Amino acid sequence: MISPIFLFVFSFILSCSYALHVQDFCVADYAAPQGPAGYSCKDPAKVTVDDFVHSGLGVPANTSNMYKFGFTAAFAFNFPGLNGLGVSMGRADVEVGGVVPIHSHPGATELVVIGEGSSIIGGFIASNNKVYQKPLNKGDTMVLPQGLYHFFVNQGKTPAVIYASFSSESPTVQLLDTSLFQNDLATDIIAKTTLLDAAQIQKLKELFGGTN
Repeated sequence: MISPIFLFVFSFILSCSYALHVQDFCVADYAAPQGPAGYSCKDPAKVTVDDFVHSGLGVPANTSNMYKFGFTAAFAFNFPGLNGLGVSMGRADVEVGGVVPIHSHPGATELVVIGEGSSIIGGFIASNNKVYQKPLNKGDTMVLPQGLYHFFVNQGKTPAVIYASFSSESPTVQLLDTSLFQNDLATDIIAKTTLLDAAQIQKLKELFGGTN
């Protein structure tokens, strides 16, 4: 005899699967409440072609910071047509000697292509702590597995432009530096868990705006 619970779960899965395919798209409605699954769907009668077009990636990002790096996003929060589609893009501008600091995207795999520049060290750190890195030049592509820490360093003689695509319309990011030093976690806890010197931690907290 088939369990009623099994029948309920099976029918629920089927209904969800059907719900995901009864409409072609779910353009984000920024005026409606946002739920755990993302933005609500805009009334199809109010959807226009402009919801599916984003022009921001043609403009260089601001690189006036300590990393000499800037990022421009084409994510669901500013590109409504991406909502629910599981893809997004971004543009990183990296000055000569600049870096994309070590960070991860817990919910997305990233695929990058070098649009401009040469001798850009790109790499990621696997869960066994093995580092995979290589100099990249214009036209080269690199995939960065979901959730792994990765980075780029522009060792070339010209500014670099890196285009990135993500397997999520709203990829989250966790920057290693700010996670450690842009918070109120006590210095002695950070020192004990990282083996860093307390004075250096205080210096970095001051730099990133952390306290304690």
